[in-house]
Amino acid sequence: MSIVPKENVEVIAQSIGINNLSPDVALALAPDIEYRLREVMQEAIKCMRHSRRTRLTADDVDGALNLRNVEPIYGYVSGGPLRFKRATGHRDLFYIDDKDVEFKDVIEAPLPKAPLDTGIVCHWLAIEGVQPAIPENAPVEVLAAPSDSKKYERKDDGIPVDIKLPVKHILSRELQLYFDKITELVVSRSDLVIFKEALVSLATDSGLHPLVPYFTCFIADEVSRGLNDYPLLFALMRVVRSLLQNPHMHIEPYLHQLMPSVVTCLVAKRLGNRFADNHWELRDFTANLVASICKRFGHVYNTLQSRLTKTLVNAFLDPKRTLTQHYGAIQGLAALGPSVVRLLVLPNLESYLRLLEPELLLDKQKNEMKRHEAWRVYGALLNAAGQCIYDRLKMFPLLPSPAPQSFWRTSQRVITMPNKRKGSVEHMEEQPPLKKIATDGPTGLVPTNSSPSHMEVETATPAPSGDTVAGPLSSSGQMPNESVSNSSSRRDRAAGRSLKKSALLTQVWKDDLNSGHLLVSLFELFGEDILSFVPAPEMCLFL
Repeated sequence: MSIVPKENVEVIAQSIGINNLSPDVALALAPDIEYRLREVMQEAIKCMRHSRRTRLTADDVDGALNLRNVEPIYGYVSGGPLRFKRATGHRDLFYIDDKDVEFKDVIEAPLPKAPLDTGIVCHWLAIEGVQPAIPENAPVEVLAAPSDSKKYERKDDGIPVDIKLPVKHILSRELQLYFDKITELVVSRSDLVIFKEALVSLATDSGLHPLVPYFTCFIADEVSRGLNDYPLLFALMRVVRSLLQNPHMHIEPYLHQLMPSVVTCLVAKRLGNRFADNHWELRDFTANLVASICKRFGHVYNTLQSRLTKTLVNAFLDPKRTLTQHYGAIQGLAALGPSVVRLLVLPNLESYLRLLEPELLLDKQKNEMKRHEAWRVYGALLNAAGQCIYDRLKMFPLLPSPAPQSFWRTSQRVITMPNKRKGSVEHMEEQPPLKKIATDGPTGLVPTNSSPSHMEVETATPAPSGDTVAGPLSSSGQMPNESVSNSSSRRDRAAGRSLKKSALLTQVWKDDLNSGHLLVSLFELFGEDILSFVPAPEMCLFL
């Protein structure tokens, strides 16, 4: 018996215009209707499970009907809940309020607004609590604060929008006192011990990050108007170094404000107003500071070092700049590493020294101050070039040290001789001529390009039996035939060392041949002064 009564079948038949359906036909259709309903509901449950849901919806039933090639049911695809109304006169009878919709009203209704294309726009809403003045953010003038610090605007569709004012960057009382104390020490008391303690505090204390924008603005303002105050400039650069050393500060967003001040203390025309001001030391300190900034933040800002080197090279090659500016540019380039010097300074070194030479001579430059500046620039160039050639030569692998015993190679076998340091002069005089030659002459292997006849002349005359005459035998009475087997293994080791040394030297000269030419060119420009930068083993190799 079907769960669908025959009366329901008759009602459905009457709704579609069949009024004379016999009871027997209705009774026969009921089981088939039940089968079809169960089939559709099972497919709908599958769709629900595939959608990872536990609640059956009208969309699942439509999906099941589509799978059975049946036209879906229209009018029930709604995301909202069904609205039930109580039937009049019945407490427990409810029905769905399904309003009739006229097609004429639907057709004549205005079209909705077309949806906008999907896009992503990113901008800074606020940086460290400060809202930047960009078109995406409402300007502060427009946001005139009403009495309740809020303002309401209306969009095109009439929806009110609540716009809040930008958040003001408020410092705590402790941080304000700390900032005032540090700035006071920098401006007027940078020579006291307490200033060094303040620098240590800046480099180690946590919780000082809110002060970074204030310190950045303070440094920029003081450098711009205090170029004649040497102690102030040096104190400011030391503050910058302390800020960079603090691991709790994120100073990357403020590098664009710090770098102009730092570069100014490196290549400015005049730093300080007194003759006793050692602005050379300030430029050296700033050069190391610039190098540390590039090393730490070069991977974050890819154009940082390229822009900096471009500025320094322009200052170095500009003949209208003063020698003090040239000195700062050279020190900055040298601090960036030997590779920067090799690529940017050395190609222009010869022409620059040609222009600098008249400033170094007493008969051509009478001004002692200008001559002193020229020699400082010359010393900076010498140091930069020396560090560059030292960096190139230190890549040479260390050559193997001599063997503890001297090997002498003859045409037939290898004879081991004691080291000449172990024998006295009288003992050497009593030795046979062969051993005396082996100890007095250069130890090591005979060059491979020597002919066999030449080797025989320099060593010994072969015996008639074919064995080479060796030195005195050991006290145990060991025969020469026994020494041949012992010396064969030594000959193999000596040959291996010879091949290893030959391959090593070949590789060194193949990879670093330019280093020899570079050393020669620097020797022609600086003379013997450049040799102080060449390590002793490498100098022996070149000489």
